Order: sequence, then structure tokens, then C-alpha cells
Amino acid sequence: MRITFPHMGNSYIAISSLLKELGLDVVVPPPCSKRTLELGIRYSPEFVCLPFKINLGNYLEAMDQGAEAILMAGGWGPCRFGYYAQVERDILQDLGREFNMVIIEAPDSKLPSLLNQVRQMGIKTSWFQVWSAIRLAWEKLKAVDRLEALQHYWLPRVADKSRCESMVDAGLKSVDGCGELREMAALVDKVDRDLSGLGRDVDNNNPIRIGLAGEIYTLLEPFANYYLERQLGRMGVEVVRDVNLTQWVNDHLFGGVLPSAPSLHTTLPLATPYLQYWVGGHGRETVASTVGYARQKLDGVIQVAPLTCMPEIVAQSVLEKVQEEEGIPVMTMYFDEHAGEVGIITRLEAFLDMIRWRKMKTGDTDAKNLSGSRRRLCQH
Repeated sequence: MRITFPHMGNSYIAISSLLKELGLDVVVPPPCSKRTLELGIRYSPEFVCLPFKINLGNYLEAMDQGAEAILMAGGWGPCRFGYYAQVERDILQDLGREFNMVIIEAPDSKLPSLLNQVRQMGIKTSWFQVWSAIRLAWEKLKAVDRLEALQHYWLPRVADKSRCESMVDAGLKSVDGCGELREMAALVDKVDRDLSGLGRDVDNNNPIRIGLAGEIYTLLEPFANYYLERQLGRMGVEVVRDVNLTQWVNDHLFGGVLPSAPSLHTTLPLATPYLQYWVGGHGRETVASTVGYARQKLDGVIQVAPLTCMPEIVAQSVLEKVQEEEGIPVMTMYFDEHAGEVGIITRLEAFLDMIRWRKMKTGDTDAKNLSGSRRRLCQH
């Protein structure tokens, strides 16, 4: 059985590793592209959210490469994600596609439940082999998160930004091909050393720091957010994002207790004065992250979400109060197939321009750094 799964950022590195180590024949979908989205749009309901359309395009492209089964996560609550697998299955069947849909329901802190679901896929491996596969995939997740964090830090600080991006991409490729646990950290350490050896951007010694919050897919899939993190890095902004792959796995499979992984369980209470109830998706996490960013003295927050995402719409209404009481600028960006790169860059430039003038007004930066930052925006 040749199995595939939807893309979500660099998660494919760990997912494909896990499935291959379990003895499955894996078809990794082509990277998300304009064609992926066009396929998804063609067969999806018009008003469904962007991740659904991209996922459907992933499946169609993977099936064209021989995929016979689809691995998809389930869900519940107000977020429409819980309906994805069922609706996508119906659409693909209506198109005459023959396949199996394997739906993994998120166990929320019940790892044995997840392992049982994995075994029900027909995998004929021992529990030791399953555990070894999970360990390798986990180390790859940690390596991916470290590489993304290195890019967040170094991209705004180095002069040769294309070289920085190439080094990170090469590191991700090395992690993808690595099959040894003990080699994983060394691969990332080498990328860190190489990045630290690049020449500095002398006009940006103290970059603006922007926190990203919002719906997890739109945050982690660069194609869905028009490569927002790299756009910001090239504009001289250090990105801070506390939603990542190891955090999600730690919170949902291990209850947030792993000391070696981040967890939003510790920051979720920050949302309580503003939003006491679960609203589905990552609504409360968005509010908590924004409050946390404000108290870490970041310069601003960008909320990222697919258009019509109800949990994030609720969070956006709450963020108006957070912005006022915590004293941090917040901009919300919704994405769908009609978004355009020029409009996105224009909004980012205006938001960053406002932050720079705000910092200068409060004495947090000098006119020299401000003018240098503005020159980069004009050259972008």
C-alpha cells in the first residue's frame, strides 16, 4: 500500500520518516504550488477555508504519483478541520478515485491510543520498531524546529540573505535524509556555525522583533502565508513563533510534560483575563501567545489565519482589548486564494513603518537605525 499525507510546512520530514520506518511505501506530495492550489480550488466548495483546498490538491497530486491511501488527522469542535477528512473523501470518491482513507483521531495526551491507531493501519512491526520509528521522527521534528528558529534569528542579521536561506534549506534536506539519532543534533549545529560565519547587516544590529500567532496550518505552511517568515526576515525583522511542530506533539500527545519540548500549556492561562472559554482551533492559544509576546517586550504581533476561520475571528475580536491593555501593536492577516503578494508586502511595510516610528517616538531606537530600516524597505 502506497500511502500519502497532506503537507504542512516541514512536517513531511518527520511524517515520511515515521511511515517509512514502519515499513510503509510513502508518496510525499510535491511541494505546495500554484498547481496544487488550482486543483484544490477546482473541486472544493467555494467558501471552504484555504488549508482544505491545499490539502485536496496535495492528495490529487500524490495520487497521480501512485498513492493508494491517505493518512489524515481528525478533529472536533467549532473548527472545520474535523470535517476535512470526511468531505475530502467524498469529493475524491465522486471524482472516481480509488483509495483508502486512514483517519488518525488526535488522542490528546493519550499516546497508547495513538499507537493503537497506528497498528490498526496494518503495520506488521514490533512495538520496539514502532517506538524506534517514533523516536527518530521526534528527533527530526526537533531538528526542523531548531533550523526554523535559526532562520528566524539569523536572516534579519546577515547581509547575504539568500545564502542564509540556502543554508537552512540544505540543513532541512540533510535532516530529511538522516537515519541516525546521534547525527541529528550535529547536522543542526553545523548549520548554526555556518550561519554565524556569514557577514552581518551593519544597518540592522538591533532588529525589530515580531511575534506570529494564529491558526497552525497557515502559520507553518509557507505557501499558505506567501512565505511570510522569509518576507519578514528579508525586511530586517526577527520572527518569534511559539507554535511549532514539537510544541503541538508535546501538548497533544504527551500532555505538555516533556521537558525537552516547548508547551503552550504554561502560557494558556495568559488568555484567561481576555478569553475564558475554548473556542475551537487555536483561538485561545492566539490570545495567550499575543499576551506573552507583549510581556516579552516584542515590538508587535501578526495574527495569521485562513479567511473565514471562526476561532481566529473570535480571537481577533479579543485582540483589540489585548492590544490596548498590553500595549502591543497587532495586525491580522487572513489568507485565501485571492490574496496577492504585492498587497501583503504593502501591509507588512506599513505595519513595520508604524512600529519603527513608534519605537523612535518612545526612544527605543535612534534615527540612524530607523533610516537604515526604511532604506531596506524602499529597496525591497
